[in-house]
Amino acid sequence: MTTDAANPAAVRTAPVRDHGSVLWAVTDCWNITRRTLTHYQRHPSAVVWQLGFPILSLLLYGYVFGSAMKVPGGGDYREFLMPGMFAMTMAMGFMNTTVAVVTDAARGVVDRFRSMPMAPSAFASGRGAADLVVAAAELTILAVTALLMGWRAEGGVPAGLAAFGLLLLLRFSLIWVGVWLGMLVPTPEAAGGLYAVAFPVTMISSTFVAPSLMPGWLGTIAAWNPISSTATATRKLFGNPVAGGGTWVEEHAVLMAVVWPLAITLVCLPLAVRRFQRLSR
Repeated sequence: MTTDAANPAAVRTAPVRDHGSVLWAVTDCWNITRRTLTHYQRHPSAVVWQLGFPILSLLLYGYVFGSAMKVPGGGDYREFLMPGMFAMTMAMGFMNTTVAVVTDAARGVVDRFRSMPMAPSAFASGRGAADLVVAAAELTILAVTALLMGWRAEGGVPAGLAAFGLLLLLRFSLIWVGVWLGMLVPTPEAAGGLYAVAFPVTMISSTFVAPSLMPGWLGTIAAWNPISSTATATRKLFGNPVAGGGTWVEEHAVLMAVVWPLAITLVCLPLAVRRFQRLSR
């Protein structure tokens, strides 16, 4: 706000920023993304901690339990396991998002963002973009670890890239679940308690065993789990043992590996943005 020299009573107001502008929304999104990635750069132990569990699981299930596991229809269990572990890691990543968001909220960072002239979608989209970059790094390290353990993608380069794309699509969709939950739960401790819910959801899937080996009702739940669709689809694309049970959702796993994440995104992304707008009201 400034005063005209010729007419002191005349007050000129600074231009009001157009919050609906796509350009400003993209700029704000980038600023939040850069802020999040800078945090990881200054605290690399956070990424190392996130990777510790999936790498340990690869080694544990691949070497300790691998010789005792059987794949229906034949095939090497380790080849069957790796795509499932990739899918589980991408799915469990939403908990890291939840904890990070609720920690920012507890420290007052989210309130500070809300007090700024920032696009309403920037916080959720910036967090999502940063987490997707971290997820790509995690997936790369997991793939290298799997290759060192003897896993191979036999489906060719285009199919392999499509499989990795489906894995990142799953993570992308669940990021919005994490952002939304992070603004719902009151404390970081309460967010940590969500692991008790998230872990069974990832386990009741085709990550470790084929749904056809489970009791009928449980196998049906596992087959329709979005994580199972991504795991089965990536097994097909990687050229690894699939062990499908012949159900519709398993036969159309590639289609459902696209449909499920899109549906989750369409529901949870608006919820995350709306929740951010309604905080402290």
